[in-house]
Amino acid sequence: MAATKGLVFAMLLIAFAFVLLMESAQMVITTQVDSPLPGEIDCGESCDARCQLSSRQKICKRACGTCCARCQCVPPGTSGNYDVCPCYANMTTHGGRHKCP
Repeated sequence: MAATKGLVFAMLLIAFAFVLLMESAQMVITTQVDSPLPGEIDCGESCDARCQLSSRQKICKRACGTCCARCQCVPPGTSGNYDVCPCYANMTTHGGRHKCP
């Protein structure tokens, strides 16, 4: 009799754990579906703003456009602010220099 009660209790506990697991999995799926996707950035406009004070605007815009296309972000301002876009800041040339202006 005691073994039967223990078996029933164990089965109920396993069923309860299974229900909780399924509910948590459903919440994760729902959260992932409902989260908004990041919007596409207008690289041309962002790079125009970034390179407006550059002495070599064509080269600046070309490099900025490449970095923007890969990272989908351009730091604000005409220089610096790399902490806003780490991908942009970490891209380097073959010589080890910053690729992105």
